[in-house]
Amino acid sequence: MNMAEAKQVLETALICSQQPLQVRDMRVLFKESLGTDTIKILLEELKNDWANKGVELVAVATGWRFQSRPEMREYLDRLHPEKPPRYTRATLETLAIIAYRQPVTRGDMEDIRGVTINSLLIKQLEDRGWVEVIGHREAVGRPALFATTKQFLDDLGLASLDQLPLLESPAQQGNAFEAFAETVEDVIALPVSRDDSVGDAKLQLDIPLDALGSGLTPTLNGFNND
Repeated sequence: MNMAEAKQVLETALICSQQPLQVRDMRVLFKESLGTDTIKILLEELKNDWANKGVELVAVATGWRFQSRPEMREYLDRLHPEKPPRYTRATLETLAIIAYRQPVTRGDMEDIRGVTINSLLIKQLEDRGWVEVIGHREAVGRPALFATTKQFLDDLGLASLDQLPLLESPAQQGNAFEAFAETVEDVIALPVSRDDSVGDAKLQLDIPLDALGSGLTPTLNGFNND
């Protein structure tokens, strides 16, 4: 099999797959005869081949997939005019805290937001598959520690937490939080087989920048697609 044929096999598998494919999955297509580096080169070529089309090839947390481009949203929404789920300011603020400060307890979130957090709000994020309990803090009551999931990254079209909007200075706080909210809104960057989206989430979040910090927990970064 030549490289042109191999690229066609990869393209077909990615288009037909309902889930992102990791490189190790793609090697199975060729009975392990193609190495990881070769497949990555072919994926980059495919990405360039689709550069000027309404669908793009991207790497997300759980692998590679084809997805519609954000600018196609207004047209695709006409196929599914029903209203998508909406998320409140409180929900997005809580999601932002988890994303930037994970792992965090419910008490941590309440300290940062300065208000009590309804348990149904966290359950909504869990039901969406965006947050999960990854352990418990060794403290009184052993409170649950929450973190975002790979599904969260996949739905936002991100490969890792490093791609979240940066919170570098108080002067940039509003823009960074707005960018985060817009990233959530643009969950239209989904595989073409899916039609759900977050809906209208454009807003500026009201969380003190120094409460979130400028960095992310190193051990939670760097999901890869190998």
